[in-house]
Formats: sequence, structure tokens, C-alpha cells
Amino acid sequence: MKILIAATSLNNALGKDNKIIWHLPDDYKRFKELTSGHYIIMGRKTFESFPKPLPNRTHVVITRQEKYNPEGCIVVNSIEEAFAVCPKNEDAFLIGGAEIYELGLPYIDKIELTLINENFEADAFMPKIDFSKWELIQEEFHAKDEKHAHEFSFQTFLKR
Repeated sequence: MKILIAATSLNNALGKDNKIIWHLPDDYKRFKELTSGHYIIMGRKTFESFPKPLPNRTHVVITRQEKYNPEGCIVVNSIEEAFAVCPKNEDAFLIGGAEIYELGLPYIDKIELTLINENFEADAFMPKIDFSKWELIQEEFHAKDEKHAHEFSFQTFLKR
């Protein structure tokens, strides 16, 4: 299954200056649980925002740079090529950034979304998703607490 996984705000903010704007430990934990052992597809800038490759995942990096070849990654030049290198019978997660979400959205079967219940100043935004084409199959609300400065919900959608 091709799965888009993202955290975004009410105004569709994804990040600023190639960084995540919020700190939500439960979101990081969920991301790790869902993506561990799977292929993760991302753009070059998203990959370079990590201090090191994420453990127990196969990294597929989409770039226009011809000689880009980070150790331990599969490097491709298109969204179609990215999905083609992933095993057909396994989940592949599209993890960003904004341009990669835009390119990948037509191919996606499932969305795993963390929706932060605030607006944020950002320079990267989630592309518009027509939710009439998606069915919300699960939602879990999280209130603010000592580890989370923002209310948020985990939402799972399947393509209708």
C-alpha cells in the first residue's frame, strides 16, 4: 500500500526553514511505529534535514541532482521511480516534503495524518487534499499535556 504520512496544522503548515515547527513526542513515536521496517520515500531536502538516516527503514530519496548518492539510500529521479523500487506487496510511506507530497498524492491509497489544532507560520505547506475522495476510518484526539504544547489528532483515511 502507498501511504502518505504527515503532520500538519489547521492552515496546512508542514515546516519552516526545513525544520518541523512543533515538538510532539507522541507523533514521533507513531511515525516510528508505522514506518519501521518499511520503505520511506522523501525528497532530498527532507533527507538532509535528518541528523542521520532513520534506523530500520529503507530510504528512497528523490532528487534532480545527477551525482547525489548518500550512503545507504536508493536515489531516484521521479515519484514513479520511487514507488517502482518499493516491493509491491509491502507498505511504502511518503514522508515529504511538500513538493513530494504534491507529486505523490495521486498514487496514495491511505493517509496517516497528525493534525495539530492550531495555525503556524511556515514556508512549507501540505498540498490541498480533496477529503471528499477519502474516508476517515480512525481518529484519536490528544489534549495538551506536559510533553505536548498543542492539541492534536491522529487521523487515518482510506481512498474511497
